[in-house]
Amino acid sequence: MSWAFLLTTLVVVATPGTGAVYTIAAGLSRGWKAGLVAAFGCTLGVVPHMLAAITGLAAILNASAVAFSVIKWLGVAYLLYLAWMTLRDRSAITVDETAPRRSFWKVIRTAVLINLLNPKLTLFFFAFLPQFVVPGATNATLQMLGLSAVFMVATFFVFAVYGVFAAAVREGVVSRPKVVAWMRRTFAATYVLLAGRLAFESR
Repeated sequence: MSWAFLLTTLVVVATPGTGAVYTIAAGLSRGWKAGLVAAFGCTLGVVPHMLAAITGLAAILNASAVAFSVIKWLGVAYLLYLAWMTLRDRSAITVDETAPRRSFWKVIRTAVLINLLNPKLTLFFFAFLPQFVVPGATNATLQMLGLSAVFMVATFFVFAVYGVFAAAVREGVVSRPKVVAWMRRTFAATYVLLAGRLAFESR
């Protein structure tokens, strides 16, 4: 494994996207545990794209305009749904650890869907991984699995840092209702912007 792969992976993972935004939102609204769970969910959402790239399904996705468009617009619709639900949420954000919490399974499900409904991630794996596989190697599939595992570990680590940091500044945020309101508007606007960016993506 090369340093170029590690550096590229960290740059790609650390670049703010839908997964990072959701993890930060989870950490701010529900604490460090939710932030870690969201990071884990986003990491799980990478698995289908990794498998699709390794098995060659990405080539089909790249060749079929219909398949790409269906997944893309499902992703756009889901991001807009998240924006709408974020704006509609009027519940109080507290630091009371005994207060009822949203199921961690729901956090994981949402995080997985966020990454799953992004066709560009599959194409990214398809274009990214082969660059770091030794040409002509008989164990190319194993190499891609190993590189993918490193990518997933990096994803979880970076997103976990996002989530835990967000949770660390949580008390200072939730004690100010106006800040909470603007925080929700900012996250909603970010989801809309990300949906718009995805809508204009092409193969």
